[in-house]
Amino acid sequence: MPPLYSAPSILILGGTTDARLLAKALAEQGGRRVELSLAGRTKAPLAMPVPTRVGGFGGAAGLADYLRAGGFSLLVDATHPFAARISANAVQAARLAEVPLISLHRPGWEAQAGDDWRMVADVPAAVAALGPAAARVFVTLGRQEVAPLLAAPQHHYLIRSVDPIDPPLPLPHLECVLDRGPFSLDGEMALLRQHRISHILSKNSGGEAARAKLDAARQLGIPVIMVARPDKPAGMLVENVAGVLGLLHQTGPAMDRGV
Repeated sequence: MPPLYSAPSILILGGTTDARLLAKALAEQGGRRVELSLAGRTKAPLAMPVPTRVGGFGGAAGLADYLRAGGFSLLVDATHPFAARISANAVQAARLAEVPLISLHRPGWEAQAGDDWRMVADVPAAVAALGPAAARVFVTLGRQEVAPLLAAPQHHYLIRSVDPIDPPLPLPHLECVLDRGPFSLDGEMALLRQHRISHILSKNSGGEAARAKLDAARQLGIPVIMVARPDKPAGMLVENVAGVLGLLHQTGPAMDRGV
């Protein structure tokens, strides 16, 4: 397997800000063919700085076939921390196609002094943790994760997503707001106060673009029901775009030491 620094052709599995920034950095450096793959869940994705494909591969075998057919020499998994299935497929596909895999896995958020977090394993558990009494809940789970809210129709929900929820949720007390991060502390404070939010439902996605809601919750004394992130499958794990670029610039001996 060739060293990473000589990888002339890179496929990035994206859909995150990190993936877009990595593609931009590689495009500006030049000297490599870079392609970005999006799952297609966002209806109007931001403009990307490199050629982009949209849609699935048909599992790990299909991704491996795509790597071989495209002559890719490196796979970078820069998908969302909760995209467990595609990350597992990436590990298997990299093995099948015999190409190295870098997994860009940004650190999760950590509770700070003054935070009131209730950690849960999944979204149904998060909904159950709201309890039976009607609450005013700010939901930032992503539009494809909100069906479990139907189990607790007594609450008033404010759901924020990039695209509209389709089909709409048949809930009696529901308001949706379409917006895309990054979000500011002042903006999140105003939103929580305006809607008299009593609870926040969030996944522990990490990163800076969406953490302002947690800072606002701390200041306002609002409890956060936090869905724990799944483990990231094996690969060369890095925490940010700089980590990926650093691996690509390692010399042969450094890579041989497992850096």
